[in-house]
Amino acid sequence: MYVGVDEAGKGPVLGSMFVAAVRADPDALPAAVDDSKRLAPARREELADQLREQVDDIAVVEIPVERIDNPETDMNQLTVDGHGKALGRLVADGDDCYLDAGDTNAVRFERRVRKQIDADADVRAEHGADETYPVVGAASIIAKSAREAHVAGLESEYGTVGSGYPGDETTRTFLRDFVHERGQLPSCARESWQTSRDIMGERDQAALTDF
Repeated sequence: MYVGVDEAGKGPVLGSMFVAAVRADPDALPAAVDDSKRLAPARREELADQLREQVDDIAVVEIPVERIDNPETDMNQLTVDGHGKALGRLVADGDDCYLDAGDTNAVRFERRVRKQIDADADVRAEHGADETYPVVGAASIIAKSAREAHVAGLESEYGTVGSGYPGDETTRTFLRDFVHERGQLPSCARESWQTSRDIMGERDQAALTDF
């Protein structure tokens, strides 16, 4: 059997990162499965629903803001841990496992994830694996769907937050307004991200000017 693993939400300043693993025969996957970044949102959600209906072995791991901000770790280690945990939940002896490499060095990433699982499986990491292997594309879709549901939950709690990515002006406006009103970042913000630091710096500078 084949297993694909991919993550979504590594770069946002808001919210959790999600890692998904899908274990399936590629021939049993929907024909339109592709890298989630190349799919329109509505089509991606349709495929995510199809995958949940057609595939029994799906695992999703959430890595929350608290872990991302922990100074004892870093995003490379968290990505390895997430891939290893998701893969470990469903991998079996003899499986062929493909990872979308979360490190500039794909071989190093592959070895680090391999150490986290007990099964006697073949584990390979490649850059762009979500475009090459349908089972990794399926994992990409599931991870992105989980991330989008998470952002929808943030909007239910906070109102409009945008995509959560640093380059999104809606997200930056949300953070600035929240800090202006409350004097601190929302709990969904990654305090260790430069965007958060910049906005808190703007608050401190404004306080000095007022003084």
